[in-house]
Amino acid sequence: MPILANLHAGIAGRQATLLTATGASRTAFSKSMDHLIEIGLLERNPGHGHPLRPEFRLTPLGKGAAEMAHNIHSVTRGEDQTLLRRTWTVPILTSLYRPRHFNEIRGTLPAITDRALSQSLISMEDRNWVRRSVIETARPPRPIYSAVNAGEMISRITGPEISLVT
Repeated sequence: MPILANLHAGIAGRQATLLTATGASRTAFSKSMDHLIEIGLLERNPGHGHPLRPEFRLTPLGKGAAEMAHNIHSVTRGEDQTLLRRTWTVPILTSLYRPRHFNEIRGTLPAITDRALSQSLISMEDRNWVRRSVIETARPPRPIYSAVNAGEMISRITGPEISLVT
């Protein structure tokens, strides 16, 4: 996400410039770039750069994703950026465009384990991105989760209707 946000903000597509702007390790950066190319959001800029120092540009699909990444980064700061880098944070917030029970969230994310979902919800609750409320009238009482504060803004930005992969 930081790579896309920086490209949208006008940071040059040179590898060294992006690496510095994102603050990632070389290994993590390289894997992220490979993944972004693989899913069609980035491409090497043909005719520019050196094989050991390539330049990159956004694809048409990547431009929309980069705008979304930029919007998400604009509502988060400092330690919140760390939470955004966790694997399940954005998918969970995307599913919380309306309040949901634990099993409903898990149903929208088939690949997530119960443990990963639980730990992610706890982390986001600690940062005040998610609120856990218990519905006492239900038998048995069931918690319901809703996005709040920065989590709510991210949920609105990503929304249920947005899909990056066609």
